[in-house]
Amino acid sequence: MARVGGRNAFFAWVVGLGCAGVVGVLAFLAIPMIPASVSWVGGAVGGAIDPAATSGPVAAGDEDAVAGPPTECAQLYDQALWATMRFTKGAVLTPSTDAPTTTAAALVTALQPQVTLTCSWHSEKGDVTSTLATVPVDAGAIAAAALPGAGFTCTTQEERTRCTRTDGDLVETIEAGGGLWLSTSENAWHPTEYVTRTSARVWG
Repeated sequence: MARVGGRNAFFAWVVGLGCAGVVGVLAFLAIPMIPASVSWVGGAVGGAIDPAATSGPVAAGDEDAVAGPPTECAQLYDQALWATMRFTKGAVLTPSTDAPTTTAAALVTALQPQVTLTCSWHSEKGDVTSTLATVPVDAGAIAAAALPGAGFTCTTQEERTRCTRTDGDLVETIEAGGGLWLSTSENAWHPTEYVTRTSARVWG
């Protein structure tokens, strides 16, 4: 077979060996990054398929409300209300077991609510604080008798009592029945149907 003019076998070997050497050096330099890359890919895939891999607690959905009264703040809200609260500008939630935020101090002293949770929200719109507690089973009747004198208007909601007071930008609600207490203080920030929707999470 005739040789093709212009080709040099020795030169081709030198170039080939040089390329192989460059590839080898690059591969050697990449070795330290392999564990990190594997970990990153695994984390990305796990986060994509694991619903628990979120940046914070997730409210229970409307169709799968928790059994019994809520035990943490996220369970006090349906998903739509939870999203409204979380994504309001500047919103910060501070969970605690602090005493109810209300001007009805005498009623709190009389009933001594045993606080399960207090969810305090602060945002650029204002503040909203809700407290869930256990109280005597006759707390609704006691509230209905005591609170009108403090400026509250009380109504019956199925088997419980709801008392509401409005003073300018401040709206207070105290609801009691079946041994449970749910009070809310809305100061300037009034999420749509907040009281109705949170009470539905407590009493169904």
